[in-house]
Amino acid sequence: MPVINPSIKQRFSTFICDLQDDICKTLEKLDGKAQFKSDDWEREGGGGGHSRIINDGNLFEKGGVSTSTVYGELPKPIQERFEVEQGWFWAGGISLVIHPWSPMIPTVHANFRYFELYDDADMTDVRDCWFGGGADLTPYYLWDEDAVHFHQILKKACDLHGDDMYPRFKKECDEYFYNEHRNEARGVGGLFFDYLRPNAKRDAEDWYAFTTEVGRAFLDSYVPIVKRRKDELYTDEQRYFQEIRRGRYVEFNLIHDRGTLFGLKTGGRTESVLMSLPPEVRWDYDFQVEPGSREAYLIERLKNPINWIEYGKEEGIII
Repeated sequence: MPVINPSIKQRFSTFICDLQDDICKTLEKLDGKAQFKSDDWEREGGGGGHSRIINDGNLFEKGGVSTSTVYGELPKPIQERFEVEQGWFWAGGISLVIHPWSPMIPTVHANFRYFELYDDADMTDVRDCWFGGGADLTPYYLWDEDAVHFHQILKKACDLHGDDMYPRFKKECDEYFYNEHRNEARGVGGLFFDYLRPNAKRDAEDWYAFTTEVGRAFLDSYVPIVKRRKDELYTDEQRYFQEIRRGRYVEFNLIHDRGTLFGLKTGGRTESVLMSLPPEVRWDYDFQVEPGSREAYLIERLKNPINWIEYGKEEGIII
């Protein structure tokens, strides 16, 4: 019998499930107490997902690592966005957010997704397809070496597919994860990419290889930072500042984040879409930090993009 290569859609579905398993097992071992709980769900109209949630661990206050594969007729808001009168879609992805207890350990976010668009309900002939995703780090107390490490690992993965990849998607991340109403970045960035379509230079297989490469680099980018910071002592005042900064995180997710908006507009499960929100948050009126403090150092570093790779070379911070 002839060998039939699995479609990109099939392979990507397997990839996100395997990556979810790897990430959850690694973080459970690192935490040493809490286990991820599974919460499967179905989407009215087609498809569903597998949410895994961790709470009240030794290290992780709240976190979620979710996969979904949804399909069906394009909802009206998405038809309007794509400027089509009708259409059918398939979308698969993995999304994660980890909120540690300690303000010395950064929050981390990552997601990797693939989208196919069809003209008819049979969903056999792909009219358009693209990849998206990325990873970004949100520290509350900043060690520059952690930001350098995070970026170096992501750059290493990108460079396997072209030395133009990291600069391009690092810049997009700096521009995307920015709270314009606060005039500051959400964190120290990472990578962000979207609508990576086949073109004359790269086909869908190339973009599949790139996206999965970056996805597999996630654990190497984040776990060493957690290990370095997990035993750092902190005060109640520093925990308070963490909750203030978490408020900025929530503001971005509810105002600007495309994934949140897409999930809600396409009938995604609300609990899973909003799993990224931290459990304890503060919004103090006109909160100010003391000049020259560690808190002020973080905020100052969030005002303008930093070339963390060059900074690491200048400071001798090499992985």
